[in-house]
Amino acid sequence: MLVYLTKPLAWIGRYGTQGFALSIFVGLALPQFAAAARPLLAVTIFIFVMLTFARAEEASVRALLKAPKPLILASLWLIIAPAVLITLMLACIGRANLDPGLVLGLAVMGAAPPIMSAPAIAMLLGLEPTLLLSAVLVTTAAAPVVSPLLIDIIAGAAVPLDTSILIQRLVLLIGGAIVGAFVLRKVMGMERIRANRQTFDGIGVLMYFLFAIAAMDGVMEAALTQPARVAQFLAFAFAMAALGFLMAWLALRWLPATDRFLLGYCTCQRNMGLLIAALGASAPKTTFLFFALAQFPIYLMPMVMKLVAKRLHPR
Repeated sequence: MLVYLTKPLAWIGRYGTQGFALSIFVGLALPQFAAAARPLLAVTIFIFVMLTFARAEEASVRALLKAPKPLILASLWLIIAPAVLITLMLACIGRANLDPGLVLGLAVMGAAPPIMSAPAIAMLLGLEPTLLLSAVLVTTAAAPVVSPLLIDIIAGAAVPLDTSILIQRLVLLIGGAIVGAFVLRKVMGMERIRANRQTFDGIGVLMYFLFAIAAMDGVMEAALTQPARVAQFLAFAFAMAALGFLMAWLALRWLPATDRFLLGYCTCQRNMGLLIAALGASAPKTTFLFFALAQFPIYLMPMVMKLVAKRLHPR
């Protein structure tokens, strides 16, 4: 019975980058399921975090810990750089000139850890993910303490938040996923996890598909009734993705090109769903709309990255 499940998942995993791009458009095409799927946001985020921690190679992480400078600097970059970039942008534009929900959405982007799928995307592209994976693990583990403080700093007084509740929810969500990853490693063992790499890739794509449907709740309606706002939010999302990549590519020249490339991708491609799930019903509608539209560069960029990655690391 298990074979009948693993084979389709492995097939999906082989076409991961195409699956990422397709899933967001399927989510838009199924608005009738989006509202029903929205409670699955926290579930998909939990599984992303759990699988990423479960698939971490201990030997590679240990090697980085023996010479930790690249890991420390990469982790600091992924925490500080997006927060600084978005804070400077908000200071230039003026928070009062933007919708408060957009301000909170940008603060969530700047405060969230990098997307959990980034190491899996690196593997799909044939790039060495060890530094990125280790930095994602470090920044995600630190998120319950770091992210609420950064949101408060970036958003400012314009968006009041109960950071203590946010910290508690993030501890439960991330801590539970780490425990789940530990159990999965004990039950399956790393040999079986490695042997089923494409199956796990397929599970990741499937979770992305469910996540996309849930994230697209209200997007089609907003596009029809508020096209100017949707265009503005999309412009911010793509601009931040481009600026984050450019900033990392120029500033991290001491790193190998592949690591610089992957860290650039993650600078403003953030696991916003983690904080949106923790905020729950308290997230304003416009914040959720920006979060949803910010998924477009996340879902579409792997297709572009695949073309660039071939030049950096032909296989």
